[in-house]
Amino acid sequence: MAYETAIFAGGCFWCMVQPFDTQPGIVSVRSGYTGGHTVNPTYEQVKSHTTGHTEAVKITFDPAIISYEQLVEIYWHQTDPTDAMGQFQDRGDNYRPVIFVNSDEQRRIATASRQKLIDSALFAEPIVTQIEDAKPFYEAEDYHQDFYKKDPKRHEAEENGGRNQFIQRHWQ
Repeated sequence: MAYETAIFAGGCFWCMVQPFDTQPGIVSVRSGYTGGHTVNPTYEQVKSHTTGHTEAVKITFDPAIISYEQLVEIYWHQTDPTDAMGQFQDRGDNYRPVIFVNSDEQRRIATASRQKLIDSALFAEPIVTQIEDAKPFYEAEDYHQDFYKKDPKRHEAEENGGRNQFIQRHWQ
């Protein structure tokens, strides 16, 4: 069976790699930019809020080992689905939560999962995570790749900027 890809935006891409990278069936997790109008944007351009891009991760996975449904569930547990303009200490449109779908099947799964989350009434505020068609994905600069391995102390500081506390309060 062929590998598939999933693209998720949930705030700083540094914090979105490890939760997927450590799962069985994951072939690769790449940090990058998507959803905007600038071709081959740089980190500085995306950070300037002029490209329309969102920081995201592109996950290549083996669907015989881990399903897209499982990936979507992992995604929810890494984000605040009620915050449309950022995640935790990361603010702005380039940090918005989005599930970028590659097929009608992914859209069906993501939409059903979002509705299940809405129906759960786990959150008092509305679920605002968007589901959008995948657009070209531009890999981020090399120093952003596998950041949790390259700079564990700085990665931990990012995680402690509200993300870990939110996850513990809402998802565990």
